[in-house]
Amino acid sequence: MTMVNGCAEVALADTQDEGPVTFKKVIYSKLNSRQQENFNFQKISAHLADYGYNCLRLSDDWHGADFIACHIDGNRFLKVQLKGRLSFEKKYCGKDIHIAFNYKGSWYVYPHDELMNELTTNGHMIGTKSWDDKGGYSWGTVSVELLGFLQKYLI
Repeated sequence: MTMVNGCAEVALADTQDEGPVTFKKVIYSKLNSRQQENFNFQKISAHLADYGYNCLRLSDDWHGADFIACHIDGNRFLKVQLKGRLSFEKKYCGKDIHIAFNYKGSWYVYPHDELMNELTTNGHMIGTKSWDDKGGYSWGTVSVELLGFLQKYLI
């Protein structure tokens, strides 16, 4: 082992010096679904850090959560399901789940049951085949009315 400027010089037989590392942003739409989920987890984690949360990724859904957001006060823990759109699923009811999703560059984190109750009270989802028969409902495009309901969950 050779020392250079106090650091061990490591020789790698099958690599060549390619110069300084350059960074190139990824194109989200070119990522596969697992890569998109990893990308979104890193993005929402960074946003939640601004609010004092440390996010712990779970290797498998636990009680419906993809990750746990732990607040620095040691008293608040959120079970969070990461979604690609505004979504509700009956299987999350009663599990104290928050849903995180990105819409047009803005992140929203909402309590599933609370917002679901607010929306169904205002006539959303009820009577649709998706909600009544399949137990889930989502919006690819969020209307101005729905954005009004979501505003308090914008981070």
